Amino acid sequence: MQPNRFDDRRRCLQLARRVARLPLVAYLFVLLAMMFLETWLVYPIPPVDAGDWHPAGLDFEDVYFTAADGIKLHGWFVQRPQAKRAIVYCHGNGEDVSMNAEVVGQLSEALDASVFIFDYRGYGHSEGTPSEAGCIADGLAAQRWLSERIGKPPSEIVVMGSSLGGAVAIAIAASAGAQALVLQNAFSRITDVAACHFPWLPVRLAMRNRYDSVARIRAYPGPVFQSHGAADTVIPIRFGRELFAAAPSAQKRFLEFAGRGHNDPEPPSYHRELADFLDGIRSQPSHGPANITD
Repeated sequence: MQPNRFDDRRRCLQLARRVARLPLVAYLFVLLAMMFLETWLVYPIPPVDAGDWHPAGLDFEDVYFTAADGIKLHGWFVQRPQAKRAIVYCHGNGEDVSMNAEVVGQLSEALDASVFIFDYRGYGHSEGTPSEAGCIADGLAAQRWLSERIGKPPSEIVVMGSSLGGAVAIAIAASAGAQALVLQNAFSRITDVAACHFPWLPVRLAMRNRYDSVARIRAYPGPVFQSHGAADTVIPIRFGRELFAAAPSAQKRFLEFAGRGHNDPEPPSYHRELADFLDGIRSQPSHGPANITD
């Protein structure tokens, strides 16, 4: 009996459809896996014992405070007698308080500041699980704690953030005000950064964490001091420039560090430049000077 050419053609088409579906199924599987792992990717919480919780040479107070939704949080308060200013510091997403003793010590000394650094929910000794709304609530609670501790309104506290902490700092300043906003290697939106690293995934549609700092910074008219490493491959500097351009402040400055990556320390001149900027806004209205850019 002669084989039916029609049947052969039909079987070939069916096989082709099955083969063509394999990449699609694989793509959908990867997409679902990335969506499932989003919290882990955005918040790579380090083990509690990875840092030094008893750093030598840093005189600090262990602080426990509560976010608006009842989550118990932890931080360190480095109090400087007769400090010129107070800073609440929001760290990056891959670290906790215990990894920032040197950073806090340098800020306190170089800027003549009392510094409060805290852990977001789920980090270090803070309870809960991190999320965009939760981390922002934690930042607002930290600013409120510091405000009450030093007896000054939030508008007289410098809010500082690094990397993801920059997005939290912007949200704090936009919501509650700040004496100044200091940003290190910050981004425009976290979806922009994700799309840069995963261009083959629809991250702008799928991600739950958005951190739209461009939209939020437009609500903060106060002074902005921003810095970024030109060789940053984690958060490319173009995202930092976009954020800076969106800031409506009449007193803002952008420092670009040639050859420095995302986790490289700031050059020795950084703290001097920052101190000069903060000293300048103490005697000037926040909308006084023209834009200064580097």
